[in-house]
Amino acid sequence: MTATMNITRERIAATETVIRPHIRRTPLVRADLADFGLPAAPVTFKLEMLQHSGSFKARGAFANLLLRQVPQAGVVAASGGNHGAAVAYAAQRLGIPATIFVPDITSPAKADRIRGYGAKLVIAGSRYADALAASEAHVAQTGALAVHAYDQAETLLGQGSVGLELEQDSPGIDTLLVAVGGGGLIGGIAAWYGGKTCIIAVEPEQSPTLHNAFEAGAPVDAPAGGLAADSLAPRRVGELMFPIARAHVERVVLVSDEAIRQAQAALWSHLRLVAEPGGAAAFAALLSGRYRPSPTERVAVLVCGANTTAVNFDS
Repeated sequence: MTATMNITRERIAATETVIRPHIRRTPLVRADLADFGLPAAPVTFKLEMLQHSGSFKARGAFANLLLRQVPQAGVVAASGGNHGAAVAYAAQRLGIPATIFVPDITSPAKADRIRGYGAKLVIAGSRYADALAASEAHVAQTGALAVHAYDQAETLLGQGSVGLELEQDSPGIDTLLVAVGGGGLIGGIAAWYGGKTCIIAVEPEQSPTLHNAFEAGAPVDAPAGGLAADSLAPRRVGELMFPIARAHVERVVLVSDEAIRQAQAALWSHLRLVAEPGGAAAFAALLSGRYRPSPTERVAVLVCGANTTAVNFDS
């Protein structure tokens, strides 16, 4: 609880100052929902898939490596792919050894990024939980610093810088749709806004981690499958983010795999934006009608990752 209470606007702002030299300030694209066959209304897309390593995860990775003491053994991370790529990238930039554990469902695009950044890649099991267990054993053996994908204060503080940027660049939004896996991103963003903006969580139907936690009143194990399993399917949401989400996340919207596919296709067809399944999930809630804004509501959507082979220039 003490760590959760330290995820404040002041600490997020201080963290943003530390990581700013190492991250991109990602742009916004303003469009009209009529472009997608929906009732006309403005929509703002925050293009976090243009962040270093292909997702927002670079923010939390740099926060961990710059705010914590890194031992000579380096760092270790478990990941469905994006967090591992971000930690590998940050470690490469800072000259730190990194070992990344991923499950065998990790997409080739993400595995290739991790290897390309010079980290040691270890395949462990078939789900994120398997990779996490293997990474914990590695930490016990080597003394390396564990960089958790979402249940670590520095991770939430780094991800919260997305909210800081968005509030500065688009201060008038009423509602922000954010995809949820372990909850580090939405936890950091919700802590930044503190209830001033309506935060809607979006999860795949086959991995309803925050949805189930809200129903149970605490983080609980949930199914971990579906199209976005390599980015939005941990076994449960983080302990640190849950009190923040309970206080500042309006509700959870569940979307189907087909809706996610359609959102990916629509972002590419109409805006030429490439998004992986997890990156398109938040928009899927709008496109499918699972979330229907009011006529005057100013809505923003976070497109959070683009590590996919869906666009292949070799073909």
